[in-house]
Amino acid sequence: MNSEVIIKLAIFLVASAALAFVSRASLSTRRSHGFYRFVAWECMLALFVLVLDQWFRDPLFLVLHGVYLLRHLGTPAKERQGEPLLAFERTTKLVTEGAYRYIRHPLYSSLLFLTWGILLKLPVPLTTAIALAATGFLVATAKADERECTRFFGPSYERYMKRTKMFIPLVF
Repeated sequence: MNSEVIIKLAIFLVASAALAFVSRASLSTRRSHGFYRFVAWECMLALFVLVLDQWFRDPLFLVLHGVYLLRHLGTPAKERQGEPLLAFERTTKLVTEGAYRYIRHPLYSSLLFLTWGILLKLPVPLTTAIALAATGFLVATAKADERECTRFFGPSYERYMKRTKMFIPLVF
């Protein structure tokens, strides 16, 4: 094994450990959106590490914008403590402003764009398969998240789903 492969493997293992730590509550709840998100993150990490030598920058606008809105408008609270959610996901108010006015999942949408952007750095069968797997798990993440939000927010979330798209405004 050459040093480049060892470095990539080390990066993958260290980052996987960090992702597992962040997702530890979700990993025990296989049907939660956090479980699917973890698998999608692992696929994206593998894809990223495979094309690491060809990568230069990634667009993070939707991620930063989405997290900001959830933290400041979503009113995170401990009353959602029993669910395997990240701190900024513990919203008690449905956020429908900013990017959330047009799409329900700007964070997952940005991860989809990132995944396919990474794939375009090295579009070979292996990276294409990993990108497809990440896409599948991101869709599963969003669907599980929607079930959880429907349970928590009720009819207001169902109405929100009818007037917004999942990932791409006016399209999907």
